[in-house]
Amino acid sequence: MAADGRRGLGRGLSALLGESEGGRSDGDAGVREIPIELIKRNPDQPRTHFDEAELDELAASMRGRGVLQPILVRPWPEAPGYFQIVAGERRWRAAQKAGLRAVPALVRNLDDQETLEAALIENVQRTDLNPLEEAAAYRTLMDLAGRTQEIVAEAVGKSRSHVANSLRLLSLSPALQTMVMARALSAGHARALIGVPNAEDLARRIVVEGLSVREAEALVRRQAKAGHSRAASAPRSKDADTVALERDLSEALGLKVEIVDKDGAGEVRIRYGALEQLEDICRRLMKV
Repeated sequence: MAADGRRGLGRGLSALLGESEGGRSDGDAGVREIPIELIKRNPDQPRTHFDEAELDELAASMRGRGVLQPILVRPWPEAPGYFQIVAGERRWRAAQKAGLRAVPALVRNLDDQETLEAALIENVQRTDLNPLEEAAAYRTLMDLAGRTQEIVAEAVGKSRSHVANSLRLLSLSPALQTMVMARALSAGHARALIGVPNAEDLARRIVVEGLSVREAEALVRRQAKAGHSRAASAPRSKDADTVALERDLSEALGLKVEIVDKDGAGEVRIRYGALEQLEDICRRLMKV
């Protein structure tokens, strides 16, 4: 399975758009014009947000020049005579805005796994995916057949470190993910906040102050250092046995007694308010 998965991903989107392998085409390897109403979107499309302004610009271009690049579709398994988009939903949406009746398309007989792979690769390679959408796409590709980061990186033409850093974004809190999706935070800003206790407060400060990624990283380091200092200087809570012993000693001596213990070693502090009290403590200790 892994070997087949490597082969499938390795051939990339260009092979799916070009000549089919082993006669997998539906019999027409060329581009055909398909009525828009016969084309349905892919519910597993990794892109969840389409910028309306960008779609309007693309639609305006299509009105004058048409659809220059065909979309990739497959026969829709659930409805004979209809087609499902594999790659090119953005062009399909813009074509509808432009009032076009049909779009050029390549038809390929692809199974569900190949369809998802092609959709993910097309989005990562050709469009400006939101960082969270890109990370989710990588995760889906890896989960399809237990694929490694190296195989996914090779498939989409990215470095393994890029894929690894993208996947880290999926560990962000929902609030931070929303800020990344809205592009209030860049992927670099978000990565600096991963695992930080007060990440959401810092994120709001980063946005308000317009900090760069380097400035955000420095802010996180300062916060971490301050937190360690506070933790080191904060008094340690005492267990019930230590508190009880302090009380018994205080009652026996008639003075305030404090026990400072750290992992079984420490000191006993006896507070006095007059020299007479100190002399009385000395007599008791020396049994004079």
